[in-house]
Amino acid sequence: MGNTWGHLFRVTTWGESHGGAVGAVVDGCPPRLPLSEADIQPDLDRRAPGQSAIVSQRKESDTVKILSGVFEGQTLGTPISLLIPNEDMRSGDYREIKEKYRPSHADYTYDAKYGVRDWRGGGRTSARETAGRVAAAAIARKLLAVRFDVTVVAWVSKVGSLVAEADPESVTREHVDATPIRCPDLAVAARMIAAVEAARKDGDSLGGIVSCAVRGCPPGWGEPVFDRLEADLAKAVLSLPASKGFEIGSGFAGTDLRGSEHNDEFFMDGPRVRTRGNRSGGVQGGITNGETIYFRVAFKPTATIMREQHTVSVHHEDTTITGRGRHDPCVLPRAVPMVEAMTALVIADHALRHRAVTGRD
Repeated sequence: MGNTWGHLFRVTTWGESHGGAVGAVVDGCPPRLPLSEADIQPDLDRRAPGQSAIVSQRKESDTVKILSGVFEGQTLGTPISLLIPNEDMRSGDYREIKEKYRPSHADYTYDAKYGVRDWRGGGRTSARETAGRVAAAAIARKLLAVRFDVTVVAWVSKVGSLVAEADPESVTREHVDATPIRCPDLAVAARMIAAVEAARKDGDSLGGIVSCAVRGCPPGWGEPVFDRLEADLAKAVLSLPASKGFEIGSGFAGTDLRGSEHNDEFFMDGPRVRTRGNRSGGVQGGITNGETIYFRVAFKPTATIMREQHTVSVHHEDTTITGRGRHDPCVLPRAVPMVEAMTALVIADHALRHRAVTGRD
């Protein structure tokens, strides 16, 4: 339970932070989609640790191997199994958390639920688990691009109190990856990097916001009531480690407006029905309206900090703990491909569901 996502495009991830490997099984990918490891590796490279001084220095090549479901360069329509070996584990860095619960981590709650946990690197609760998601979502991303001409791009729009501006209609992955903080606003990006480096030197951490845009979705994707597209997006991105909030379109700021200011009026643009604004974020009634889907995800400051903090031991005694090991002082740069991954999985699943119900793309 809880390790599988999707209805028609289904993904199950497996593995722990310091186990032999992590990976995923993708079931429901349509046949005859051109696919190789080269389609998946770039997305994993963006998620991998050790890319710059402002992320974890764990050294993982994150080299993916396709074990099944692909033959002669095409998907078969059968389950696709993906393997990503773990290479740079330092379990000794985590021995203290075998006996103590880290503040704001899942150590205590996993013990409370299961009565047992893999304390090495956080086990299944580690962001290492997301490598399987990102690998699986690279397949979804290619499916969306090849079969539906849909693109997904995310970027860092806020770190601490620093806010950047970017146009959801035009921002590209190249713009995003121009800096290690993955913020397309170069002037603000430089200040963000300096803030993260200052927090790291102080043994502390920062949080922020990742924004995401989905371009090219036709009107009509999504389900009414419980499987609304924005509801599935919210559930998907809030399943990511350290995520704490979701808002689409105008989000919470829309509450400052009156209906006359907030409504997205319709107009005809040749044969297309369009909206003059996009405060709906491309989704109305849980179904896409053909405009760009635009949303934001809040991420808390990294829970592991290199300072002494009060906590409780596994014997339920008051004690203290100090962070050790290799950790991200700010999760935002590596959260960008994770948000893109969960978004691609949601959109691909809804694309296939729409086709199954209506027989149309």
